[in-house]
Amino acid sequence: MKKTPDRKYRLQSAKDWVKIYSGNNIVKGYAKKYSVDKLCAVKELRWIGVEISDEYERQLRQSQESLKLQRLSFKKKRENELNACCEFESDENFAMIIGYTSGGYPYGVTHEEMEQLDIEKEFD
Repeated sequence: MKKTPDRKYRLQSAKDWVKIYSGNNIVKGYAKKYSVDKLCAVKELRWIGVEISDEYERQLRQSQESLKLQRLSFKKKRENELNACCEFESDENFAMIIGYTSGGYPYGVTHEEMEQLDIEKEFD
């Protein structure tokens, strides 16, 4: 992983770097070169005198918030899927009811079997 240079160094170095930057998006270029996020790049570029519109910064913030919400939504969906696939019924005989026979009787892992599995797991 690339280490981010400290701010003091970035600001000194960036004064020369912006003079020779030839790309289309100075914020993206700065963020990549100095391993910072784009909002940090906006702030630091402004400090050294680069004009960046408030509208562009607002769009960056919206984009980051949207991405954050997407990731949170995906994480919750994944957790729900994992919980749904791993929930089992139980009763006085079975710790985990896996299914039911055609006659309606449950089958699965008994409480005793589950205790034995837990004991074996401790010694692994």
